[in-house]
Amino acid sequence: MSAPVITSTLHHRVNDWFSVHARDLPWRDPACSPWGVLVSEIMLQQTPVVRVLPVWTAWMERWPTPRDLAAEPPGEVIRAWGRLGYPRRALRLQAAAVEIADSHGNRVPDRADHLLALPGVGAYTAAAVACFAFDQPEVVVDTNIRRAQARMVSGRALPEKSLTTAEMALARDLMPEDPEQACRWNAAVMELGALICTARSPQCGLCPVAELCAWRAAGMPEPHYKPTGQAWAGTDRQVRGAVMALLRDRGSVTLSAVPALTTSAGTLGAHRPESAQYERCVDGLVSDGLAVRNGNGPEALLSLPG
Repeated sequence: MSAPVITSTLHHRVNDWFSVHARDLPWRDPACSPWGVLVSEIMLQQTPVVRVLPVWTAWMERWPTPRDLAAEPPGEVIRAWGRLGYPRRALRLQAAAVEIADSHGNRVPDRADHLLALPGVGAYTAAAVACFAFDQPEVVVDTNIRRAQARMVSGRALPEKSLTTAEMALARDLMPEDPEQACRWNAAVMELGALICTARSPQCGLCPVAELCAWRAAGMPEPHYKPTGQAWAGTDRQVRGAVMALLRDRGSVTLSAVPALTTSAGTLGAHRPESAQYERCVDGLVSDGLAVRNGNGPEALLSLPG
């Protein structure tokens, strides 16, 4: 088959597969508001769907519009974010909500360039919201899409370690010309990468385009680099997470109590941070606006922002 015919076949087969096998997610419901889609995209960054679902549902019940979230104290927003990780996303989402409420009439902007101007909204999120909430045929490229397209078209086991110009160009070239099909293609390839064309255990027997896959045709070569997971145990991220969990549960604690309380809570596992790591992490949380320190010395009070 010629390249245009192969591409057209990819479009039809992947989109048809998505019509049957797509997960029933609330932010995909046609009745979901653009705000709900924006919230989902922020929450889903580096966080699996299974963890996002209950938090997203509770969030949308509590704050169904940007103005509702904008009016909340930051501490409540951080507490509601729970254990999704990377809690600065919660504050950035609230900052975006303030901008939407104040400058856009409480309505999420419907263009990628306007979305990109919101606090904390990057190129991927702007494109995804424009596509999935407003049916704008923007080029959406996440890790799942990059991996699926690397295999289907480029014949590689994995995409590059970080997004490249060539990968963006490939994603753009693969977009269907029809706007409706283009938006569906973005969602379908993302779902294919999440469910079938996974990083470690691809289920090629269930793939709708297995016989067209360049990676399989090449003999399924090994990745051109060895993927490494992101360290957690013993890192500042782990310690910051333990301190934030403590603040969400207790509201406020003295600095002197933080080591014993985080250890007894079990969130640090076997790790026992030195005082310098605690100090560094607390300073970082305060600097990021995730915590407030009142007073000086060991008896200073650490709390969520008001």
